[in-house]
Amino acid sequence: MAADPARLSGVPRLIARAGALLTCASIVIFLLTEALPGDSAVVLSGGRATDEQLAQLRAAAGLDRPLTERYASWLAGMLSGEPGHSLLTGRPVAELIGRRIPVTLMLAAAALALAVPLMALLAWSAVRGPRPLRPVITGLVVAGAALPQVALAALLVAVLSAAWKLVPPVSLLPVGEPAWSRPDLLVLPVLTLALPAAAYGAALLRGAIADAVSRPFVRDAELRGMSAAAVALRYVLPAVAPAAARLLAVVGGGLVAGTAVVETLFGLAGLGELLVSAIGGRDLPVVQAVAMLATAVVGAGLMAADTVAWAVDPRGGAAR
Repeated sequence: MAADPARLSGVPRLIARAGALLTCASIVIFLLTEALPGDSAVVLSGGRATDEQLAQLRAAAGLDRPLTERYASWLAGMLSGEPGHSLLTGRPVAELIGRRIPVTLMLAAAALALAVPLMALLAWSAVRGPRPLRPVITGLVVAGAALPQVALAALLVAVLSAAWKLVPPVSLLPVGEPAWSRPDLLVLPVLTLALPAAAYGAALLRGAIADAVSRPFVRDAELRGMSAAAVALRYVLPAVAPAAARLLAVVGGGLVAGTAVVETLFGLAGLGELLVSAIGGRDLPVVQAVAMLATAVVGAGLMAADTVAWAVDPRGGAAR
């Protein structure tokens, strides 16, 4: 069967939209980081340098160049995979990121692997679970989604570490050491990331599932005696797939962004901790590179989600 040209035309649209998203994000990231009060020259000088010395430091770091020129240079470096050097240490930004990224990827992947099935279970139970338990499950989902990461982290430390002595209260993993070498250090950070993400995702997915199970063909399948599992896989899953794919992209991006708080709280040497320390030192190349990398991850997830929606929706889905 020949491919539908109208559907094939959606592919360039998806790519163009992803490119536009990353371009707009790069401008916003660059302008926001440039607007931070102070700069690395002040940090390096310890606040004791004269105006002339500060001017020399800024010139050496290229901070005295026009804004548009600095943006063009930075964007070219990002596209070429060479985002420059740290203004504080002089080391290549790519090297700093390369040493930290395995910890963050392991943390985010483990949290996502836990959050996805938990999210699906909670959302399904809130809609199709035992009727007396549905309000309880819905309340737990809403409460879990609203619970701040800091409060959840404190609660988990108090229970799992202080009271039950199951895991260490902090995750002081040395830089460069594989995260999987000490799985006990990842328990608290992974739970702190995964539980709110699962609750937030379930709160949003619940509506899509409720809409899907109320459709006539689902009720007809149930009246014909089809099992709940078969109905879910054959009818409900395709109906919620576009919404679920977009939700996973948002949740995945949120997990990557949330590592900044979790890594700082538990002492993990990942990208989030690097970002926080770079912001404190006004190390703009590091801040911009890490922020752009996180944005690219979210953009890739959204593009993958749109691709799923476009493939599932017979009318062309998100590519319209």
